[in-house]
Amino acid sequence: KKEQKVKSKMASMQKGMAEKTVEATAGGGRIKGAGNGRQQILSIQIEKEVVDPDDVEMLQDLILAAVNDALAKSNEMVSAEMSKLTGGLKIPGLM
Repeated sequence: KKEQKVKSKMASMQKGMAEKTVEATAGGGRIKGAGNGRQQILSIQIEKEVVDPDDVEMLQDLILAAVNDALAKSNEMVSAEMSKLTGGLKIPGLM
């Protein structure tokens, strides 16, 4: 019975994670990324002055930095929610 209650709470939490978002930036805020608690990148914004056809590599690095930061923040958010659900216990297979 207790296990079923935890499973129900987890399903509800996972559904809610899709609605929670995190934002991250790179390049002094010139690249912005947003993601949700389901580890999905929702948007990427790039300011025009960052786009230099002669330095595409820098733009790629900044995009990667923003996306990876957004995913890291999303992981932190999910871990915090999971910790609330499990009371801080580390349960194998649950993040």
